[in-house]
Amino acid sequence: MALWALAIVIPLIVLVFLFIQNWKKRKLKQFSSNDIVKRLMPNVAKKLPVLKFVLYSLAMISLLLGIANLQYGTKLEEVKREGVDLMIALDVSNSMLAEDLSPNRLERAKRAIYQLIEKLHNDRLGMIVFAGEAYVQLPITTDYSSAKLFLETIGTDIVPTQGTAIGSAIDLAMQSFDFENATSKAIIVITDGENHEDDAVQSSAAAAEMEVTVHTIGMGSENGAPIPVYRNGKQVGFRTDNSQNTVVSKLDENMLKQIAAAGEGTYVRATNANAGLGIIMNEINKMEKKEFDSKSYRDYEDRFQPFLIIALLLLIVEFFISNRKSSKLDKINLFDVKK
Repeated sequence: MALWALAIVIPLIVLVFLFIQNWKKRKLKQFSSNDIVKRLMPNVAKKLPVLKFVLYSLAMISLLLGIANLQYGTKLEEVKREGVDLMIALDVSNSMLAEDLSPNRLERAKRAIYQLIEKLHNDRLGMIVFAGEAYVQLPITTDYSSAKLFLETIGTDIVPTQGTAIGSAIDLAMQSFDFENATSKAIIVITDGENHEDDAVQSSAAAAEMEVTVHTIGMGSENGAPIPVYRNGKQVGFRTDNSQNTVVSKLDENMLKQIAAAGEGTYVRATNANAGLGIIMNEINKMEKKEFDSKSYRDYEDRFQPFLIIALLLLIVEFFISNRKSSKLDKINLFDVKK
C-alpha cells in the first residue's frame, strides 16, 4: 500500500506544486512587470520555496519507504517445540449421565478437558472415547482448535456398545503414541470405573513398562446416583434393572486407585469444585519436556529505521528554511569590485 502511495501520491504532489507555481507567475505578470514586482517584494525568494518543496518531497518518499518496511538480507531462525504427548481416555457409558456431579459426570469431565486445552502450549494432545469398546476420537495433535471441536461432539451415543472397557482404552492409547520420538508420554483416564470389563490394571502396568504414566480421575460419588433416561431431549425417568429397580451408579474408587498405582500415576477424585485435571497436569508438568519438532526458516531483516530517520531530518531542515531572503546574506557580496 505504501509503495502504491509512493507511485501515485508523490507525482500528484509534484504536479500540484508545478501548477501552483505556474499560476503564481501568471498572476504576477498580470499584476505588473517583473521589475516592479521585485521592488514591491524585495525579500521574497524564488528558489527557496522550490528547495523547501524538494526537501519535503524527499521526506515523504523516505517516510513512505519506511512505512513499506523494505526488507533485505536474510537471517536463519530455528524454532523448537518441546512438550509431552498426552492421551485423554474419556468414559462415555450411560453411567456417566449420573448427576452426582453438576450437571452430570460427562459434562463435568468435558468442561474440565476444555479448560485443560486452554492451558496447553506445546504439548501434543489426543482423545479416546470408550464404553464397551474404545475408539480414537482425536489423533494426537497440537491443533487445539480441532480438539475443542471434537470435544463438543462427544456424547453417550457416540459408542454403540455399553460397558466400561478401561483396559481397551489404555491399550488403544498406547497404540496411538509414536514411540520413535523420545517425548515423555502420559495417559489420563476419566471414568466412574463402574462395571469394568477387562484387566485394566494389567494394561496400566504394561504401559508403565513402556515408560508411559497412567493417571486416573474418578467421576462420581461413593453413594452414587441414578442414571436418567432421556427421550427427545427430555428426561422421562431413570434407568432400571430387570427387576424394575432403579439402577444407582457408584464410583469404583478402589479400582481406579489400583489402575493409577500400576501405571505409576496419580488418582484424583473429581468434585463439583475441582475436576482433578489441574492436579494431574501439575504431575505431568514435572515430566521431562523433550523436543518433538524443529523447523528452520529464513526471514528477511527489517530496514525501515534508516528511512524514518532520513525523513525526520529532512522535515527538520525544511521547517527551518524560510521563504524570505536573509538580510544578512544579502549584505554579503562576494563579487563586488571596489573602484
